Amino acid sequence: MSYDVQAVERKWQNYWEEQPFHTRPVDSGKKFYCLDMFPYPSGFGLHVGHWRGYVLSDVYARIKWLEGYNVLHPMGWDAFGLPAENDAIKKGIHPKTSTAYNISTFKKQLQSIAAIYDWSKEVNTTDPDYYKWTQWIFLQMYKAGLAYQSQMPINWCPSCKTGLANEEVINGRCERCGSGVEQKNVKQWVLRITHYAQRLLDGLDTLDWPEKVKLMQRNWIGRSEGLELSFKSTMPTGDIVEIPVFTTRPDTIFGTTFLVLAPEHELVDLLTMPEHAQAVKKYQEDARFMTQLERTVGEKEKTGLFIGSYAVNPYNNEKLSIYIANFVLKDYGTGAVMGVPAHDERDFVFAKKYDLPIKQVIESPNIEFNKAGNMIKAYMGDGVLIHSDFLDGLEAKTLGVNAAIAYAQDHGFGERRITYKLRDWIFSRQRYWGEPIPIIHCPTCGVVSVPEDQLPVELPDVEKYEPTGTGESPLAAIEEWVNVACPCCGEPAKRETNTMPQWAGSCWYFLRYPDPKLEDKPWDKKDVDYWLPVDLYVGGVEHAILHLLYSRFYIKVLHDLGHLSFDEPFTHLFNQGMVLKHSEKTGLVEKMSKSKGNVANPDEIVQKYGSDVLRLYILFMGPPELDCEWQDTGLDGIKRFLNKLWNYLTAQGTMLGRSQQEEEQVTRRYHQFLKVFHNRFAHFKPNTAISVFMEWLNDAIAQQMRLAPATIEGIAVSLSVLAPHLASELLEKLVHKKLADTSWPIYDPQLAEAQTISIPVQVNGKVRAELTIAPGTLQSVIESTAQELVGKWLDGKEIVKVIFVKDRLINFVVK
Repeated sequence: MSYDVQAVERKWQNYWEEQPFHTRPVDSGKKFYCLDMFPYPSGFGLHVGHWRGYVLSDVYARIKWLEGYNVLHPMGWDAFGLPAENDAIKKGIHPKTSTAYNISTFKKQLQSIAAIYDWSKEVNTTDPDYYKWTQWIFLQMYKAGLAYQSQMPINWCPSCKTGLANEEVINGRCERCGSGVEQKNVKQWVLRITHYAQRLLDGLDTLDWPEKVKLMQRNWIGRSEGLELSFKSTMPTGDIVEIPVFTTRPDTIFGTTFLVLAPEHELVDLLTMPEHAQAVKKYQEDARFMTQLERTVGEKEKTGLFIGSYAVNPYNNEKLSIYIANFVLKDYGTGAVMGVPAHDERDFVFAKKYDLPIKQVIESPNIEFNKAGNMIKAYMGDGVLIHSDFLDGLEAKTLGVNAAIAYAQDHGFGERRITYKLRDWIFSRQRYWGEPIPIIHCPTCGVVSVPEDQLPVELPDVEKYEPTGTGESPLAAIEEWVNVACPCCGEPAKRETNTMPQWAGSCWYFLRYPDPKLEDKPWDKKDVDYWLPVDLYVGGVEHAILHLLYSRFYIKVLHDLGHLSFDEPFTHLFNQGMVLKHSEKTGLVEKMSKSKGNVANPDEIVQKYGSDVLRLYILFMGPPELDCEWQDTGLDGIKRFLNKLWNYLTAQGTMLGRSQQEEEQVTRRYHQFLKVFHNRFAHFKPNTAISVFMEWLNDAIAQQMRLAPATIEGIAVSLSVLAPHLASELLEKLVHKKLADTSWPIYDPQLAEAQTISIPVQVNGKVRAELTIAPGTLQSVIESTAQELVGKWLDGKEIVKVIFVKDRLINFVVK
């Protein structure tokens, strides 16, 4: 016997649409803001991999609502930027049309998940009523000196035909389209995120985030402590100039045998001797066409060129030859480095290649020498300093560093410094589909802000929106939009034609959700003080350096400008793993992608099995933080479990009167279930929580437990966070209640105090799972649950024997 899945789910989705119980305010004084990273509505809609995060967040939103919290669980659309525009170009339709169609598809798919989203809070980053405030935030940054224009070499994607921030370049390729990135000089709008480098680092210590995400941000920000010192050099004209160099290893200063400048360093042209000028110019030109990744850690050869000049080491007055090299970047550190080949691997290779001196200044038994007494490779560890004048005998990385810095400070040629790898955020894009930057360029007044009462600066509706590739946005060709009167002097002026990056709207969208219909301000202070920060944020780890870092920067700026009372947006972050599937094209198990032919369509699965089955299977596949492989066969096992639960509970409802009591051991088993069930969710282990549910059901059937109405209600409410449609039908049918009239069941600690043990579940002697049972549980009770736990290792195989050792193990022998 089974229930009519499609009829039940259609019934309850219609009911919830008419009566969204979860949006009712609760007078409990407790709030829970549960947020998903909202989707880019581009491409071919959602696949089951997207469901993983959305179902997970919904489970926790439902639990909190049942616990009596006011819950804010909204959804919206991050619809500006490269993904949406590239999708529109590929389909040959306008981004506005394409985006609207994609949003309607996504929304329909999301509604089938039965998540308790509050659709009255829906936001869309392409709505002028929304991006008016995105522009307003930019103006606040501009007025505070945190947004500026700069003509600078940037990462240029020749396919997307736009500049990219460093964070959008992955292994030398565009984060969106995968094309190789080039360097190009373009006038850009830039945000001073570097002013917040230390604050962004310090804030990580206060967050309940995965350590891997915090480590990624720490490494990206890249804090270094050391010495900035000056080396003097003589120009061909005879004038003396100082070359600033930052080093984290000033203890090795006496091992310096050369200096290296970035090819684009402003001192290169001044210091190059005439006979070297032509070669230097060619080298500079070649370096200009290499990406930052290629120049630093890529496979391309690291080369250098002597420019004919020398510098003087201020510690010992030794003469050092000056090179330019493609592995040194102008905007990292000072754009100049000191070469210490004996104690730096890259410098060692460079010195060997160009026959430069290698001078050992650290003594250690770990240093390797050849028969001639020369170092085989650079030694970068600790040890005692030698050949280093007043530093001799000091431990290199501790006393040696401090003594070298103190000497430089005492003699006036150096200072202790802290530097960061983080670079300012390139904020403008030479594309059409984005928020116009609210700036006007006046020949008389210069750069002028659009008055706030004239926001939004609306994106004009145009026919030609394809990127130009000239370094200008397509907006530059729309004269009636570009040409305006200067707000200050009234004379003819021109609008800024670059647009904002796709991250602009997503950096603050969570502030808008509490009241997205506000017209006179971006958010209400009372609302954000109540709801923010976000209590649980669920999304992919791929946003660790982009969205998550940028959002933290935005919130800290808005806090400092007096607009927010908090300076971190997301208290608790959870990164769900990817759902992988075998690719028909590559033959590999990979991330789901339409192009790889390995997408599992949730619409088809819902049509066949129902939303509840898909929700449970998504949660049951494995630990939610780990990647897992999709197997269609697992859906049937979940379907059988739900049907078995339906049949058992409906039979109980038929047999028992509303006042029927149950045996104490049945009550105890129920409270033991609740305790473990709650604990698994508290530790973000929904997959094992489902296993606990299966174990209880198998116990209940095997022991022919007769349940009281209160227990039936508690079981159905527990089920509701996993399979809300079936749970709602059971509640109505058996205890005559709606889900809105129930609360999260609470276990009695005394009743839950039964001893439990864990036994291994093996397949051919290998442990594949663990099962929590009461001591003395019969094999007949354990066996079916154990099979469900290790189903993927039994699939398609014959069980030839079951070895059961009471309270010790169960082992399935298969062939």
